[in-house]
Amino acid sequence: MKPLVDYFRCPEEYVAFDACSALSSSDEFFPFGSDIVCYGKHMEGSALSVADYGADGSADTVVSGKKILLPFDPAQVIDNLRLERYVGCKCDNAHFLSSPLARAYYFVRPFLSIPVRKHVQRLFLRDWSKLQFPNWPVDTTVDKIFHKLVALSLRSRGVNDMPFIWFWPEGASAGVIMTHDVETKAGRDYCASLMDIDERFGVRSSFQIVPELRYEVPADFLRSIRDRGFEINVQDLNHDGLLYRSRDEFLRRVGKINQYGKSYGALGFRSAALYRRQEWYDALDFEYDMSVPNVAHLDPQRGGCCTVMPYFVGNILELPVTTIQDYSLFHVLNTYSLDLWRKQIDIITTHHGLISFIVHPDYVVKGRSLKAYQELLSCLAVLRSDKHLWIASPGEVNRWWRQRAQMKLVKDGDSWRITGEGGERACVAYASAQSGSIRFALSRRAAQAADNGPAGFALQPV
Repeated sequence: MKPLVDYFRCPEEYVAFDACSALSSSDEFFPFGSDIVCYGKHMEGSALSVADYGADGSADTVVSGKKILLPFDPAQVIDNLRLERYVGCKCDNAHFLSSPLARAYYFVRPFLSIPVRKHVQRLFLRDWSKLQFPNWPVDTTVDKIFHKLVALSLRSRGVNDMPFIWFWPEGASAGVIMTHDVETKAGRDYCASLMDIDERFGVRSSFQIVPELRYEVPADFLRSIRDRGFEINVQDLNHDGLLYRSRDEFLRRVGKINQYGKSYGALGFRSAALYRRQEWYDALDFEYDMSVPNVAHLDPQRGGCCTVMPYFVGNILELPVTTIQDYSLFHVLNTYSLDLWRKQIDIITTHHGLISFIVHPDYVVKGRSLKAYQELLSCLAVLRSDKHLWIASPGEVNRWWRQRAQMKLVKDGDSWRITGEGGERACVAYASAQSGSIRFALSRRAAQAADNGPAGFALQPV
């Protein structure tokens, strides 16, 4: 059960799962408990439509001694969700990016004003609120599957808790990254002012730069970002929305994208409009990607990775986009209220995940949008203190997650210690099953070091 061990960084002896041999020949939606929808091969007779996922299918799970027999292969289901393999079976616009309509739209898009664009986008996305899967406004299906598997593992072993390496450094309750996609010359010219704003709130963000056609990218501009401690990443090639229209075209463009990455000293990548095909990521010469939404109801390519945690796609670390983009909030939903952002922050913090934002310098220059962004930063500053959030740059999260992936828990008498690079920042935590939920608690030493409260401080159950 490598995905679970990788997710929690727990001792392998705590997990022992097998899939039953009589699995369906095709991938379908099926339930795992009353509130979890899976997609993959499963025990015959347990399939359902997305609209009917209230049924409890976990009765087919068998606990025998220390081994658990599941009615599906959890590794396959996790991959199907994270890599969005479920999308093609139910989403008519999954390959909108390859259509003549997409090519026509992106040809005229540079000449369209925001008022015109937003009406076109509202028309295209008009069914977004009727989509039943993934769950809006945050989907935690993958995380819930892992939590349920831990509960089954604890039951099979007859133990009260499972030790693991906490998700974030210094016992932080969740991670936060702020990213800025620079789409136009006006946005490029506003970057210095946006850095001033971010600095006032103690935020070191990243700027995703379009290398070709949109605007000039002088060396002095890149240096001005780096010298102030902010990060530079590559955003697509020319932002025409056609990067993934064919494998040949992708490979042709990605060669140039990789060159720009080396020239900029960029470790991260994001595609235009969050178009993606994760199976092609092996061609990208970057350490991390930030192109996969958690739930993509308001994006032109539907789907979503159904997790609030970073995950590896081969050698690339995916930092999913887990909150609504500023443009979608302001111009598609037509609101400048922080209520939706606050709700998403609450859900992600409850699951101790990565709270990631896309805020464009092009759209927060003045007025209500600028005020809303400053209010968001103020909210995050308060939560950094009150909820012990770790507000970091994407590069810092990438370094931490890669270090954590190599750390190990070693038995040390009656307790556990962490070995590996970066282990001095890591915390031992324990997962226990209580009243149908998984509850996380930092070890006594970790809780005191993190200043999270009294020894054995228990984090919010999920």
